[in-house]
Amino acid sequence: MPRNDQVTRQWYLLRLLESPGGVTLEDIVNRLPADYLRHPRTVRRDLEALEAAGFPLVNERGDGRVRWRLMDGFRQAPSLSFSPTELMALVISRSLLRPLAGTQIQTALESAMAKASRLLPAASLDYVDHIQNVFAVGLGPHKMYRQHRETIDKLTRAIESHRTVQVRYFSASRVRMTRREIDPYRLWYASGGLYLVGYCHLRKEPRMFAVERMRAVAATDHPYQMPLGFDLDAFIQDSLTVMRGPRITVELLFDRATAVWVKDRTWHPSQTTKPLKDGRLRMTLTVADTRELLGWILSFGSGVRVLRPPSLADAVSSEAKKIAHLARSN
Repeated sequence: MPRNDQVTRQWYLLRLLESPGGVTLEDIVNRLPADYLRHPRTVRRDLEALEAAGFPLVNERGDGRVRWRLMDGFRQAPSLSFSPTELMALVISRSLLRPLAGTQIQTALESAMAKASRLLPAASLDYVDHIQNVFAVGLGPHKMYRQHRETIDKLTRAIESHRTVQVRYFSASRVRMTRREIDPYRLWYASGGLYLVGYCHLRKEPRMFAVERMRAVAATDHPYQMPLGFDLDAFIQDSLTVMRGPRITVELLFDRATAVWVKDRTWHPSQTTKPLKDGRLRMTLTVADTRELLGWILSFGSGVRVLRPPSLADAVSSEAKKIAHLARSN
């Protein structure tokens, strides 16, 4: 049995043992997710492993059944010594969780934020409200995942247990639904969206899948092993945000007005910039050649010119002409 399977199952078991009334062996077997090993002998071994790891477990007999739970005083972690400003920062940052509303991740973090709020005196909460009128968090365009909670939970368990999943996936490039088998590696939140990075058995290579375009996700009994050398950062390094494609080196020239606000932002880790004497800015970056790149360049309007490669300059010019034609036709 893979070590990760055992660890993630025991983590889930600890969540059940946090119940004040405790749980019976039968309760544990029935409440563990279906894709975990749920045999009573396996559960007993997990309980013994948790005790050996230092978790104080108590078993009590009543009504002819034995109930297991964590020892009183241990179900809640010891109070952390947060300073008032640290607690207020936690409370203020809860707005960052809005895109994950309805998921287990957001529910757990929201619970933690609520506890932090209760540790603050009423006057401090008033101060937090005042600070939020001064310092606000803007998330920008983002997707909401409340209706995708079940999908995210299934993917999370499949990643933990290293099980291949079967999904019906809407391909935006082909505008049709396809059936996929995917070895799920990581869930990745970027640019306001949640994506699954995994090996696609149909395309025979690692791919990125938008979670909101997944339908009918089902874990299989097929275990997989992530390639030893797979590196998520390396996999996404060429993407301007999330799309992947052939790597190209792009050189852009921003006019003076646009350069003023372009120069202070990191658009991609590979970028280098060179201010020119007349206030213009030359930028070079190595990124994936995708429609995402095309849309990003067009977002600067007439404030940017593509110096190289010529193929990208032609694509931007052609797209700009189409936009102008559509604007005139309306």
